[in-house]
Amino acid sequence: MAARSLSALPISPSNPQPIPRSAPDSSVSLAWNRRPSCPASSFNGRRLSAVPLRSRRLVRGFNSAVATVLLSLPTGKPERASADNLPKWSARAIKSFAMAELEARKLKYPNTGTEALVMGILVEGTSLAAKFLRANGITLFKVREETVNLLGKSDMYFFSPEHPPLTEQAQRALDWAVDVKLKSGKSGEITTTHLLLGIWSEKESAGHKILSSLGFTDEKAEELAKSMDKDVIMSHK
Repeated sequence: MAARSLSALPISPSNPQPIPRSAPDSSVSLAWNRRPSCPASSFNGRRLSAVPLRSRRLVRGFNSAVATVLLSLPTGKPERASADNLPKWSARAIKSFAMAELEARKLKYPNTGTEALVMGILVEGTSLAAKFLRANGITLFKVREETVNLLGKSDMYFFSPEHPPLTEQAQRALDWAVDVKLKSGKSGEITTTHLLLGIWSEKESAGHKILSSLGFTDEKAEELAKSMDKDVIMSHK
C-alpha cells in the first residue's frame, strides 16, 4: 500500500528545462518586492505585484504621449500637425476639451460637437470664458437641457467611444481659434475664450444655437473678445 502511494507522487527530472523568458502579452509576471516601505498589501515587508508584460512595454512611451496631449488639440489642417512654431493651447482650454469629451459620453452621443465644447468650458469653470457665461446666466444645467431639447436623447443601449470624434463644426471652431491667434501676431497661448468665440463663429452649429437661445449675442461676443488673451495668466497653475 505504501509503495503505491509513493509511486503516485510526481518525480522531478534530474535535468529540468529552463523556463522560457518570452511570454504572450496576456501573461502576468509575479515579482517579490522586499522593500518594507511599500504601501498596502504588504506581508512581512514583502509585496506580491502582478504587472502585465504588455503594460511594461507601454510605460516608456507614456510620458511623451502625455506631453503631446497637454500641448495641442486636434486640427483639421494636416500642415499644422507637425508645426513647432504654432501657439500652444492653454491648460484651461485643454481641460475644457477633455471635459467636453466626457459630457458627450455622459449624453451617449457618438461625437463631440460644439454643444459639448460649451459644456466642457462650463465644467472646467475657472476660465474667463466660463465666468463670463455664468455672469450672463448661461449655466451648465441650462446648456445641457437645451442640448437634449435640440439634439434629443441617445439610445439607452448606445455607448459612446472613449474619445468621441469631433464633428466638422467643432473641428472648424478649434481651427478658427488657432487662425485668430496667429492673425493677432501676439505671443502667448490660445485661450478658452478663443475656443468659445470659435464655437460662436459656427452660425449653424448646435453650440451657437444653444448660446443664442440663452441670450448670448454678437455684442457680448465682442465684449468677451477684448479679454481674449488674458486667460494666459496662471493657466498652468
